[in-house]
Amino acid sequence: MITIVGSYLSPYVRKVLVCLEIKGIPYLVDPIVPFYGNDEFGIISPVRRIPVLIDDGLVIPDSTIICEYLEDRYPQTPLYPQSPMQKARARWLEEYADSRMGQVFIWSYFNEIVIRPFVWGEQTDHAVLKKTLEQDIPQILDYLEGNIPVEGFLFGDVSVADISLASFFRNLQMAGFQLDGAIWPSTRRFVEEVLQLHSFQKLLPYEELSITTPIQNHRESLLASGAPISPTSFFTRNPKRGLLST
Repeated sequence: MITIVGSYLSPYVRKVLVCLEIKGIPYLVDPIVPFYGNDEFGIISPVRRIPVLIDDGLVIPDSTIICEYLEDRYPQTPLYPQSPMQKARARWLEEYADSRMGQVFIWSYFNEIVIRPFVWGEQTDHAVLKKTLEQDIPQILDYLEGNIPVEGFLFGDVSVADISLASFFRNLQMAGFQLDGAIWPSTRRFVEEVLQLHSFQKLLPYEELSITTPIQNHRESLLASGAPISPTSFFTRNPKRGLLST
């Protein structure tokens, strides 16, 4: 049984779980927020980030590598385009989501509204938030609007690129951001359509439970809700900042 270490609130974890769901691969989740990983977690994830895949002795701590591994080992229901050109473009959009959108959507927006106050007890930096809302997010949305089709998915069937992009928008929604369909109509249509996929909807109750439950109670609450929770955990009650927590 594959185990994915990481919180349902993480867009990187969400990307991997959706890929597992679409491919029909059974899995368990150790739903830790990375800051609450114990010393052993720091060994399997040296930069203390999630997700981490554990599969029959294999330990992989990166969402992109995990998705590529799943595609290679479980080629049924492929999530990468077959054309070399389209595959390269899909990989680029996945990287753009993980890097640029991750920096802006998560560390400059979600972090300021959710992580800083609720994990570290710190105040939101309103100067950072203002720049993010007025400059950085619109720049990303303008780029996506020029690359997203008017209808359908990016490459015909749903791909890792569709999953990656939509996963980050889910965190924007959790933090109260409203995507203006009058300015970015294709992007809004695309995000809504991808997030309506059964694989995303199946995770939604666990995400909503996690965002409304104290971190120390995530595991017990998710287990009671029927989530596929692992029998052991890397959780600790004493949070630590990751090496890349900027």
